[in-house]
Amino acid sequence: MGLGPFSVSLSVKDLATSKQFYEDLGFEVFAGAMASNYLIMKNNNALIGLFQGMFENNILTFNPGWDENARTLKDYEDVRDIQKKLKSKGIGIINEADESTTGPASLIITDPDGNTILIDQHI
Repeated sequence: MGLGPFSVSLSVKDLATSKQFYEDLGFEVFAGAMASNYLIMKNNNALIGLFQGMFENNILTFNPGWDENARTLKDYEDVRDIQKKLKSKGIGIINEADESTTGPASLIITDPDGNTILIDQHI
């Protein structure tokens, strides 16, 4: 399955403090805005999303249709096709993508330990 680039979406208490910490580790702001309470930080191919007040737990995130620089890929596996494959393997979907649509959509699953996984297609 082609899930797309991987990132970790972290629920942070103080966005400015977390931004400084990850900058000290060599990350740079790639997207988002302090005023919107989220930043996407990048260090080479590593991506970390910092989100203040948006969700409680950390989330593993995949973005089909993009590369690690958020550039649209010509060929990719649509999130609805990924969803069908997950269902065929007996993996329960917490939040389903509407299979009657095209374009942007997402789905949420959890791994056996309760970690949230977001498959979020933006195109």
